[in-house]
Parts: sequence; C-alpha cells; structure tokens
Amino acid sequence: MIFSVPAHAAQTLRGVALGLVVLASPVQAQSFPGDVERVTEGLIAAGMAIELGDKCDDVSVRYLRGINFLQSLKRALQDEGFSNAEIDAYIDNDEEKDRLEAIARGRLADLGVIEGNEASHCTVANAQIAQDTQVGRLLR
Repeated sequence: MIFSVPAHAAQTLRGVALGLVVLASPVQAQSFPGDVERVTEGLIAAGMAIELGDKCDDVSVRYLRGINFLQSLKRALQDEGFSNAEIDAYIDNDEEKDRLEAIARGRLADLGVIEGNEASHCTVANAQIAQDTQVGRLLR
C-alpha cells in the first residue's frame, strides 16, 4: 500500500485496517444482521480504498479519516455489546480477513479494475471520489 504519509504511519493504518477487516463475524454469530451489513460493508469499502491507494500513484488514502472510520466500526460493535476481548479474538481471524479482501477485490474488478493496470485503478479511484462513495471519501 502506498500512502502519502510516513512509512510508519502507513504501517499503522495497514495494521488497523487488517485487524478491523475481520470484525463482522461475531455480529453474525450473535444475530445482529443490521450491524453485520454496516460493519462488513464499511470494512469492504476500506479494503477497496486501500487497494486503490496502493495501486494508483495519483491518489492516496486519507490516513486520519481512515483510522477514524475504522475506529467507528469498532465502536459500533462495542455499542452492540461486544467486548474488547471478543473483538480482539476476531481480529486474529485470517479466514474472515481473506474473505472480505476477496469481496473487495471482486467489487473492484466489477467496477473495471484490471490487476496490474495502474490506469484502471486510477480510473476507478477517481470515479469513486467524484461519486462521493464511502470508498471515495477515504481517498484523495
């Protein structure tokens, strides 16, 4: 991932994003379908933004906005009664992280991203920004 922030800050965002990408399943197991969708969709959007920021040199992820957004997803789960221990346990779930990343990449492909083609990443990134989608709000 390429960010317009110091390398250590980008690593922090990456770590938070990857850790929070796996927050949805406990909600599903606890029968909170509305929260599952909100959290899952937010995590997928964050993953899409990170991928676009990584692959298009013309855009970057909004570091602070991204951290705040991911923290809001964590708070949403806490508001639903999930303990930090439950959230932390889920953060370690690599299968869920991989599943959500695959969904994010699939959606990017549906939008026209071609792996290895920077121009396609930039086209989609700029369209997301112009359309003011959640993905676009995480980019500049």
